[in-house]
Amino acid sequence: MNRERSLRRQLAELMKGDAPPLTGRQLLDLKSSISGIPEDLEQYKEALRLFRAMKSDPGNSRRVRVLMTGVPMVHGAERVLDIVEERGGLIVCMENCTGVKPILEDVEESAADPMQALADKYFALHCSVMTKNNRRLAALERLAAEYRPECIIELIWQACLTYDVESFFVRRLAEEQLAIPYLRIETDYSPSDSERIGVRVEALYETARGRRRA
Repeated sequence: MNRERSLRRQLAELMKGDAPPLTGRQLLDLKSSISGIPEDLEQYKEALRLFRAMKSDPGNSRRVRVLMTGVPMVHGAERVLDIVEERGGLIVCMENCTGVKPILEDVEESAADPMQALADKYFALHCSVMTKNNRRLAALERLAAEYRPECIIELIWQACLTYDVESFFVRRLAEEQLAIPYLRIETDYSPSDSERIGVRVEALYETARGRRRA
């Protein structure tokens, strides 16, 4: 799993450039639904080789850089991610559980007690069920410095109360400390509100582009 985390971190870090060679959706599609499969590790290495050899996509440099946070982006529920990128954004970092959250740290392989090492790694995950979850805010601040987003979009599934509660603190971090616009999207798996979400996303991008010009 340390090897898998390392490879996935390297793939995620491709998004740090001014014109990344892939989109956030492509990066998400590289994640396997099951971890620890040797064949997947070979595909991660091949993807790294191919994307590193590709020229940067100049079109991506014109998109609004987005840091996505909130609930996981599970297979079959990528609707909001697609809206975000189809309307002119580029998700350069996904802080959620299907993004970089579980791969930021490894298990200490040289620890005297392997079970303690596993506990230390997984207990340190900044999941929204933790209280106080200051580690999530620290991680967002760190990722914002590394990936240079121009805005933060937080996705919350209806009735996901733990992320709903934390959205107050994420908004305050974005607007007061990072000085970038923030958008909270609360939805479910139905596409009935897709157009409304798209309009809100476009308004967010107008604000971000205005700050870029300024």
